[in-house]
Amino acid sequence: MYKKTTFPNGLRLITVPTTGTSSASVFVIFGVGSRYERRDINGASHFIEHLMFKGTDKRPTTLDISKSLDSVGAEFNAATSKDWTGYYVKIDAKKIELAVDVLSDMLYHSKFDNEEINRERGVIVEEINMYHDNPIMYIEDVAEQLLFPDSTLGWEIAGPRELIKKVPRSKMIAYRDAYYVPENTVVVVAGNIDNKITQLIKKYFVTKKVKTSKVKKYSPFKSKQTKPRVKVVYRDTQQVQLALGFPAYSYSDKRIYALYLMAVILGGNMSSRLFISVRERKGLAYFVRSYPNVYQDTGDLIIQSGLDKARLEEAIHTILDELKKMRAEGVTEDELVKAKDYMRGKMVLTLEDTSSLADWYAKQEILENSSLTPEKKLAMLDRVTTADVKKVAKDLFQKNKINLAIIGPYKNGKVFNKLFDL
Repeated sequence: MYKKTTFPNGLRLITVPTTGTSSASVFVIFGVGSRYERRDINGASHFIEHLMFKGTDKRPTTLDISKSLDSVGAEFNAATSKDWTGYYVKIDAKKIELAVDVLSDMLYHSKFDNEEINRERGVIVEEINMYHDNPIMYIEDVAEQLLFPDSTLGWEIAGPRELIKKVPRSKMIAYRDAYYVPENTVVVVAGNIDNKITQLIKKYFVTKKVKTSKVKKYSPFKSKQTKPRVKVVYRDTQQVQLALGFPAYSYSDKRIYALYLMAVILGGNMSSRLFISVRERKGLAYFVRSYPNVYQDTGDLIIQSGLDKARLEEAIHTILDELKKMRAEGVTEDELVKAKDYMRGKMVLTLEDTSSLADWYAKQEILENSSLTPEKKLAMLDRVTTADVKKVAKDLFQKNKINLAIIGPYKNGKVFNKLFDL
């Protein structure tokens, strides 16, 4: 069971008491990410996340913040996505006030010291370098650049290096103040908690003097793709990283549950169709997987693999053959039942952890404006039929919807155009 409270200033609190645990997790999430940015501040959402750990008036340095939580063995971190930014602390439930205090202090009183900002520029540039130098990590970015042309959804979350080196403090402060407002904030506390937690959140989050303003929405995306697209990023590597992307569905689209299950059957685990055909039967790859990315207004399905250059064409044909088969024949009842059981089992294992439970409710509330329990989500999955999955396959797997991203020893993508046969 969970309880949702909306305070007069617009901040939303969701409490999820759980038994059988001695921990509690506090997750504070804001409805802002890289898709809300302008070109001149691309990377600001991620940069701001870093700066929240750099010192406050009460805890002047990074060390002061980390020591206060390390001293009680707490886990803490933050993350930035394309449509949300979140901060969490998982802690001994007896120390829950410390977690709430530290998070509130960071989010409302970070100093954004110029010296720290300039030092952090180098840290973020090296983070960008790490992603760009790791094709397995970077290939999804390349695919979404293809999938979302002329849209902030296609921008890299960390931003371009040259901009990170010079984006001014004043622009980041203005951006933070526009989006880090109560009505764009959700706090979720999950774990060994009682009714006192509501007053605790009110004390540290609601009584703060924080500016309120109407949050500017993102620019919605609608795919206008009419033919296959290819993007090649040259790297002198032994292995070719491939991502096949197809435009898909938003959180609110009723077909999303069929998409989730289709992704599992296609390449979601070691008994999936692609794993068996690409790896086990033909030995073309060490890994191959499929997964959806879902946003408030759109989404995509990505098929990713690391492949031998000498057998790349065979691998692409093998993958496309599986897509054609799924489009033509759909999936079996047995496959669908197993996919549902797989998702149910993964959900049970994941949500045993209080930080995952907090994450579950936080993202639903900020992105979907809902708080479906795991049981209700499973009920939605259970309603999916084999016919539903086949309809999704027929809708997605079309030649004019292919987006092929390649990282490897290629300087021209035209050679791949002849391979498309869907």
